[in-house]
Amino acid sequence: MIRFLDIFFSVCGLLLCLPLFIVLAILISLDSKGGVFYSQVRVGKDDKDFRLLKFRSMRANSDKKIGLTIGNRDSRITSTGYYLRRLKLDELPQLINVLKGEMSLVGPRPEIRKYVNMYTPDQRLVLNVKPGITDYASLEYINENEILEKSSQPEKDYIGIIMPAKIELNMRFINDPSLSNYFRILGKTLVKILQ
Repeated sequence: MIRFLDIFFSVCGLLLCLPLFIVLAILISLDSKGGVFYSQVRVGKDDKDFRLLKFRSMRANSDKKIGLTIGNRDSRITSTGYYLRRLKLDELPQLINVLKGEMSLVGPRPEIRKYVNMYTPDQRLVLNVKPGITDYASLEYINENEILEKSSQPEKDYIGIIMPAKIELNMRFINDPSLSNYFRILGKTLVKILQ
């Protein structure tokens, strides 16, 4: 049933957002050189890699310098990218990942291989389900970039504090993947976005 809902909502979302996609594509192209979309290898269900799609919010190839984004005013972020990230519009192309079956609307956010390789055996349980666009951890750490911006050792704090806390929150949906929980998380996400 959740797969059917993922397909239904992602198709509806893509059709409704098509005019917005066109406007954002033009703004991104005018703002800086590089493609409109950005894809990054992430780890999905059963420890399999896939390419996560986003609207490009950074200057081309700037992700090769450092993996984490430190604050919304990170010097690598473009002018348009700042607003894309602030309004979470950069995440919209992941509806394509959902439609392809690589992701679900609800589930743990997919991590890059570097950090997955640091998971403990218990933490690897998050790889037993499809990653998602939103979940309890995404809601709790919606301002993760700002938290890391205030840290003197952002990557160390991400690995030692934020990542384990997010995985613990992930387990709330993994342990109760019910339709009511699915809709509860989607509802909370819409409220957060509107706020």
